[in-house]
Amino acid sequence: MPHPDFPGAAGYLNTASIGMPPAPAIKAMKEAVGDWATGRATAPGYDVYVTQAREVWARMHGVEPRDVAIGPQVSYFAGLVAQSLPAGAEVLSYDGDFASLVYPFLVRGDLRVRLVPLQDVADAVRPETALVAVSAVQSSDGRVADLEAIAVAATAHDALTVIDGTQACGWLPIDASRFDFLIVATYKWLLSPRGTAFMSVRPGLLDTLTPSAAGWYSADRPWDRVYGAPLRLAHDARRLDMSPAWLSWVGTLAALEYLEAAEVEAIHAHDVRLANALLDGLGMPPSDSAIVSVERPRAAATLAAAGLRAGGLTDAARICFHVYNDEEDVDAVLRTLGGAA
Repeated sequence: MPHPDFPGAAGYLNTASIGMPPAPAIKAMKEAVGDWATGRATAPGYDVYVTQAREVWARMHGVEPRDVAIGPQVSYFAGLVAQSLPAGAEVLSYDGDFASLVYPFLVRGDLRVRLVPLQDVADAVRPETALVAVSAVQSSDGRVADLEAIAVAATAHDALTVIDGTQACGWLPIDASRFDFLIVATYKWLLSPRGTAFMSVRPGLLDTLTPSAAGWYSADRPWDRVYGAPLRLAHDARRLDMSPAWLSWVGTLAALEYLEAAEVEAIHAHDVRLANALLDGLGMPPSDSAIVSVERPRAAATLAAAGLRAGGLTDAARICFHVYNDEEDVDAVLRTLGGAA
């Protein structure tokens, strides 16, 4: 039955593409648009949303706000990390990971990017590995990386770690302090408007990153540094900030507050339980993911014809379960796809 905070979510199973906003986020954005439309909005007035969103995200991921930068997307932050590496450095990643994480390292041209199967990432870390870059959860099929094994292996070989949590944060509990960099776009499982992202930076590593897109919002006192030299960057991770898309941050704060109150551990249990109920009904083994990949002829098209909004290609369906889904969604998929093959 429809969730009271997500009245239009019945049959929506495509969070890995776009998350649905909770009612508080919709309300906050409507009010912000109203203020904008009537001339009541002020540019400095949006800072509170950015500041508080940074604080909430930091709490949710076990780090301090001073170690969290804000920006628009994953590739911006991945690019900062990629540019920090010396020429010839080895980057280890999954062969098939999302382009926004991998491309910034490939485009350098002078890095040795080694791609291996996802299950082999931890074992493939070696003394010459400078950095491991991998998504916590794979966008294509929902597989969950062995993050603890990767962190342990990287530490043993003095390699840095950069984790893309875009398909994980919001349902999978992640302690950002276990990794050197955790990068997250918020418009999927964090239920936020597109255009907001975070990166946590392990203390001691900030000075290794060059703020290549530094602007007035990267300054120690942004509203006092809108014109001219000298360069006065913030002393914490705010030096990596990009000027925020104001309205998107209004919605992001409300969405993060909603998820924090719901508690990610409880969301994790809920999402995985529904995913495993579907897997059981399809005669497939259980998993540790909120995403179920079903490969059957015209699976995605069959679901769409039944009014079930999932992702995937013609002969596969990527079915996602999140806070707005329930057992009725599982039953609807099983009725449509016919249960176990």
